[in-house]
Amino acid sequence: MSATPEQELLSRTALSAFRLNGQFLAISEELARPAGLTAAWWQVIGAVLHEPLPVAGIARAMGITRQSVQRIADLLVTKGLAEYAPNPAHRRAKLLRPTDAGREAIRKIEPGHSALAARLGAELGNEAFAETVRVLERLSRALEAVPEPAGIPEP
Repeated sequence: MSATPEQELLSRTALSAFRLNGQFLAISEELARPAGLTAAWWQVIGAVLHEPLPVAGIARAMGITRQSVQRIADLLVTKGLAEYAPNPAHRRAKLLRPTDAGREAIRKIEPGHSALAARLGAELGNEAFAETVRVLERLSRALEAVPEPAGIPEP
């Protein structure tokens, strides 16, 4: 049985996304290391830099499990890089926010992050770079709009 053109495109898209994920994780680990962070720690602190969020909100924004975020958030709190704050909207779901030490760690990442962004911009061109972001965001929205497979093909 041969694959439809849509199946081929889906497979190529998924494989490209998996490869990109691996590349971004490797780069993120390198960028985060001098700040004493891991890529996962950076991701969670980064999610709450502009506003505190509950763990479930961070998980939704990042598309990962609440349990994964909870484990990292607890670690960040233990390390003094983040803290839990009361949540006026929900008594039991505390808000996670960075501490001064967490913000300082993120500042240490900025030079490498800036240099990588400039090199990617130069390689792709700023217009193509912006279009890449738009296409990836559109793909993410489309995946959210498509119901997850239930194991039974639709007619």
